[in-house]
Amino acid sequence: MAEKHTADRAEIMRATGHPELEYAAGWTIAGLVTIGTIVAAWVFAI
Repeated sequence: MAEKHTADRAEIMRATGHPELEYAAGWTIAGLVTIGTIVAAWVFAI
C-alpha cells in the first residue's frame, strides 16, 4: 500500500535542490563568460 505524503506534489518538486548554490554557480559562470569575452576581444583586437 502506498504511503501518503503531507505535502502536495508541487511543494515536493519545489523543495529539491540548493537555490543558494545554483544562484552562486550561475553568477560565477556568467562572470567567467564575460571575462572570457573581454579577453577574446582584446587578444583578437575585435
